[in-house]
Amino acid sequence: MFSNETIRKLREIHMGVMAEQLSAQLEDPQFRNVPFEDRLAMLVDAEWSARKSNRLTGLIKKAGYADTQASVENIEYIAERHLDREQILRLASCSYIQEARNVIILGATGAGKTFLACSLGVAANRNFCAARYLRLPDLLVEIAVVRRDGTYREYMKQLKKVKLLILDEWLLYPLKEAEARDVLELVEARNKVASTIFCSQYDTSEWHENLYDPTLADAICDRIIYNAYTVQIEGESTRKRMGMTE
Repeated sequence: MFSNETIRKLREIHMGVMAEQLSAQLEDPQFRNVPFEDRLAMLVDAEWSARKSNRLTGLIKKAGYADTQASVENIEYIAERHLDREQILRLASCSYIQEARNVIILGATGAGKTFLACSLGVAANRNFCAARYLRLPDLLVEIAVVRRDGTYREYMKQLKKVKLLILDEWLLYPLKEAEARDVLELVEARNKVASTIFCSQYDTSEWHENLYDPTLADAICDRIIYNAYTVQIEGESTRKRMGMTE
C-alpha cells in the first residue's frame, strides 16, 4: 500500500521514470538485498538520464535543422573536401560558443555546408545550448512580418538570446537597404554576446557586393569576420557524388 502510494505521488509530480523504476525494483527479488542508498541512486540516475535525454530531444527539435540526420560523427573527411578534422572537433567542443565567436562555412552549392552547420548545431545541443537554424531568405521574411505586426523588437530580442544561430544561404542574392539594415541590427545585437554560423557560397571578400552599399557592408562584415573561424569545404557537390537530385 505504501509503495503504491509512493509510485502514485511520483507520477503526480511528473517523475514517471522514477516511478516505473521503483515499481520494477519492488517486483524484482534481486533488489531486496541491495542497500537503500544504492537503490535510491539507481532511481535518481534513471530519472536524471531520462530528463537529460528529453531536454536534448527538445533542443534538437526546436532548432529546426534542415538536415535531421546531421551529426559530427557522420561528417565525411574524404581527401577532396580538405576538411581539417582537428578544427571540426575543436568546433564541436563548443568552446567558440563560450567565447561568443562566429563560424563561417564556405563552399560551392551541394558541398555539404548545411550538413556541417547542422552537425555543429547538434553538438551545441548536446552541450545543452539552444540553437536555431534559419535560411537567410526565411529570416528576412520573418522580420518583415514582425515589423508589420509590431513585434519586431521582441523578435530581435529572442534571436539575440539564442546561443547559436545558424544562417544558411547567407547573401545568396543582393539585399535591399531595409534588409541590410535589419541584418546589421541582428549581427550588432549578437556581437560578442552569442555565436552565429554563416553558410555561404561566396568568399568573404565578395560579401560587400550583396550588402547594398559600402558603409552597411563594412559595418556588417566587421562584426562577423573579425572574430570568426572559417571552414572551407572543397570538392564537388556531395549530392552529385552520391547521385542525388536537387
